Amino acid sequence: MGRKEERPGHALEVQIPSLFRCPISLDVMRSPVSLCTGVTYDRASIQRWLESGNTTCPATMLPLPSTDLVPNLTLQRLIHLWSSSAAPAPAPAPLVSRRLARDLLHELSSASTSAGDDDPVPPLLKLAEFFSANDVEPIEKNDLVGVGGCTSVLASILVRKGSKLERSVAVARVFALILTSDFIDDCNKKIAIADLVSHIHRSVSALIRVLRDGDSLESQIDAASVLDAIIAASDAEARVLIAEKEELVRELIRLIGPSDEKGATMDRRAVEAGLGCLAGISAAKRARPRMVRAGVVPALARVLRADPAVAPAATAGRALRVMEAAAGCAEGRAAICEDGADAATAVVGRMVKAGREGAEAAVAVLWSVCHAFRDRRAVEAVAATEGGATKLLLLMQTGCSPAAREMAADLLKIFRVSSNRFLAGYDTNTIHITPF
Repeated sequence: MGRKEERPGHALEVQIPSLFRCPISLDVMRSPVSLCTGVTYDRASIQRWLESGNTTCPATMLPLPSTDLVPNLTLQRLIHLWSSSAAPAPAPAPLVSRRLARDLLHELSSASTSAGDDDPVPPLLKLAEFFSANDVEPIEKNDLVGVGGCTSVLASILVRKGSKLERSVAVARVFALILTSDFIDDCNKKIAIADLVSHIHRSVSALIRVLRDGDSLESQIDAASVLDAIIAASDAEARVLIAEKEELVRELIRLIGPSDEKGATMDRRAVEAGLGCLAGISAAKRARPRMVRAGVVPALARVLRADPAVAPAATAGRALRVMEAAAGCAEGRAAICEDGADAATAVVGRMVKAGREGAEAAVAVLWSVCHAFRDRRAVEAVAATEGGATKLLLLMQTGCSPAAREMAADLLKIFRVSSNRFLAGYDTNTIHITPF
């Protein structure tokens, strides 16, 4: 049973159903998402749990084979209905009503087909307001995408020849809201992606332009988020073609963070958006040498060395998986071993506290350069890294995959494991080890 609470300013006790409370924060969930264990949490709370390096379900303490978060839209709607009926005062009117949104869509449709100078930016900004408004029903947003043909109109504006930059920026904003919102059903997100993919080359070119010339970091993150969705929906051949866009990888690397700029800092959202695109592109083997030539390896090393507030466990894990893809080509292995094998030592530094998949990707990178191809620079740099062997031993004790355990054992053979320096702090009697 939920406990009774008194709302400030009202002598009314509202009984909150326990189902509506997040098991972590115990507050009413704003964005309920479910883990593979079937337990639902508020998105912000469970993301903090996972990004702290935890790999178990907080409620059941069962290990998580997947950390995917699935929006629980049914519960979301129930909470919304409950909060509307329980509220003593009427909810404020939506910033943009459904009827006005349809009028905006009609205006945009006319602008997308007109040869005149109709400016679509004002209605695009109002449409973005509609999709970002908390007081607009999710069903209304879904209806505009699924039935109203919203994304088809948006795509036609994005790919229109000679379209001004500010139009592309505004379109990217609306698409990013649709594709990253918990309130939009997956089937409607697929409609949005299909409209973009139907003009894939022009869509990608327009988004690269926003990524390169956008007047704010927010617009560049929007462009990367939409590109991530396009890449994820593309097959290997299409991903290679996308990667061949001359400026794309370079702009994604620039988005991730600074190289030599003194005083410059990384932005967590930008790092996540850029890594998402790079991870998608790296799935196509033919694209990997191009990524390496554009400088992806030192960029990933910078992410691995970044403060955990910028690169938490989940982000570091993704960076390690992209590094693993880079190590799958000769150019990538050479880049990892350059500059005194700087990238290899960065991999050792984040081998733990990057999630199980990230840790196993780190082992795969080190095994590739140190054992399979026996690069002397990498072997010497990694063997000299403080605590390197200890981390390998910890990994082998924590239920990693058989392949990762075998690779870790191979790496230990080439390190001077008898040295006290490498085994400092290792206690064979340790029982509770939580490197992730």
